[in-house]
Amino acid sequence: MNLKFGALCIWVACTLVPASAVYADDADQDHPINLVKDSIITTKIKAKLVADKVSSFASIKVETDNKGVVWLSGSAPTQTLIDKAEAVAHDTAGVRAVKNHITIKTDY
Repeated sequence: MNLKFGALCIWVACTLVPASAVYADDADQDHPINLVKDSIITTKIKAKLVADKVSSFASIKVETDNKGVVWLSGSAPTQTLIDKAEAVAHDTAGVRAVKNHITIKTDY
């Protein structure tokens, strides 16, 4: 009886420990602190773009994922402005990487 109980305990432990580790990772990603941190990064980048007073920055979308990766999308009239938006994102605290998907659109 003790052998069966011991084997059952080991089986339960081996089954639940990996499952709880996976759940812990998912729960951490949806934690309210991470969501606030991501929105703060996005807000900082948007504020810097607006502070440059370039109207074409209004058509650039900024999103930040839970790992500090910033996604830029939308359009701008020149490659210079695209590069500037990417530089602003890179220079913002908390940003680990920038994925730039901004395209050139000349009819502004």
